[in-house]
Amino acid sequence: MRLQGKTVGILVGPGYEDLEFWVPYMRMLEEGAEVKVIASGGGEIFTSKSGGLTVESQAAAQDIAADQLDALLVPGGWAPDKLRRDQHVLQLVHKMNEQGKILGFICHGGWVAASAAICKGKRATGSTGIKDDMENAGALWVDEPAFREGNLVWGRVVADIPDYCRELVKALS
Repeated sequence: MRLQGKTVGILVGPGYEDLEFWVPYMRMLEEGAEVKVIASGGGEIFTSKSGGLTVESQAAAQDIAADQLDALLVPGGWAPDKLRRDQHVLQLVHKMNEQGKILGFICHGGWVAASAAICKGKRATGSTGIKDDMENAGALWVDEPAFREGNLVWGRVVADIPDYCRELVKALS
């Protein structure tokens, strides 16, 4: 249990990508981390992009301080497009980045990083659908399954979740 004593937040919103949320969520638990589900509002229930799974948020982004978390993960799907419009989400991501905390982005999750203005001059990946957005935010686009760039951990797409989870565990260990 390499992540015993660590607290990992996972952002969620409407239309989140099931596997990009649930697999890292379970992987963090498997390694002993405490996991908090965070959204724009606490106690909200969200349905996944496929419509098959739901999750309830435990806390609102505005009620979470960066120093309460060791890491924050942002799964893809449609949720990042909604989350990036919430100033509390962006402030949390920005503050965690300033503190050098681990931030994980997979697929469309990079939209949140772009809107939080934390990508300039850094390597990034995700779904090719966000490549232009990431480059316009100053990121250096890389077509790799998963990697760590400083405190940022990147994953490309669903098929790359195993590589992404390995990078997350290694970064938090």
